[in-house]
Amino acid sequence: MGQPTDVQPERVEPGPGQESVWDYPRPPALDRSDHHVVVRFGGEVIADTRRSIRVLETSQPPAYYLPAADVRTDLLRPDGRRTFCEWKGQASYWTVDTGRAVAEAAVWSYPNPTPRFAELVDHYAFYAQQMDECTVDGEVVDPNEGSFYGGWITSKVVGPFKGAPGTIHW
Repeated sequence: MGQPTDVQPERVEPGPGQESVWDYPRPPALDRSDHHVVVRFGGEVIADTRRSIRVLETSQPPAYYLPAADVRTDLLRPDGRRTFCEWKGQASYWTVDTGRAVAEAAVWSYPNPTPRFAELVDHYAFYAQQMDECTVDGEVVDPNEGSFYGGWITSKVVGPFKGAPGTIHW
């Protein structure tokens, strides 16, 4: 009794070519990436880019922000939902509607981020758990557990990852 339920497990040591999310900084860092990122949903390619920005934050798998020019913004409609990030500011959410499938609040963006994250303007991030498939360099990503963090897990990152029940205080 009296012990916190959110006990952080030990950091996984990264192997060759891997990153540990426990080596990512806080506040988060922006990392421009030329990895080939593709998002598919409802029979459509929603995004396809080699110009993403990864947001790297301690304990979380990278969130990939894709430039509007490489996103089918015609399939996005404002959702009205808003959240606040202590580092990036207020996020806006978008629903993906292909005409065959709908994913509510499956995309978010920062139209007016804090100055430190100004590069995220006109970029969109996708919850992999709501898309049919998200890939990085052809590898299908695993979504971040839970419904709040939108990180993408590939074989290139190791955890443990924040997001699942019981990890809120990591």
